[in-house]
Amino acid sequence: MTPRPRGALYSPALLGLAVELAEYPYDKNASLIGEARSRSCGSTLAVSFEPGFGNLGLKVTACAVGQASAAIFARHAEGRDPEEIAQVTAAIEEWLSADGPQPEWPDIAMLEAARAYPARHGAILLPWKAALDALSNDAAGR
Repeated sequence: MTPRPRGALYSPALLGLAVELAEYPYDKNASLIGEARSRSCGSTLAVSFEPGFGNLGLKVTACAVGQASAAIFARHAEGRDPEEIAQVTAAIEEWLSADGPQPEWPDIAMLEAARAYPARHGAILLPWKAALDALSNDAAGR
């Protein structure tokens, strides 16, 4: 894959997504809490929510791509079930690493330009990985 110009990655639409994160305050007392860290860039994300992804909250320390990904996740997570989150996570990983088909998640196309930047792939996956962490902690009786 040929790298795209920097401007294509940090589009106004992608940068605008970061502002949305203020709508999702993190709640350390939520029923479900999970965390994820990108090995490639060191970005982190913590997620808090109630069953069914109600009252979703995010604490994001990531680049604009990671922030945009978190906003896209937050926009459309409510009502999803754990199996769907696991399937979408796998589909995103395939999309990023093997030119797989675009995953079934609304607005994910807004991250298309970031596919050409492997160092950003870990940041893209943060919200889904943190959600899976929270769900696995719940299943373990946390």
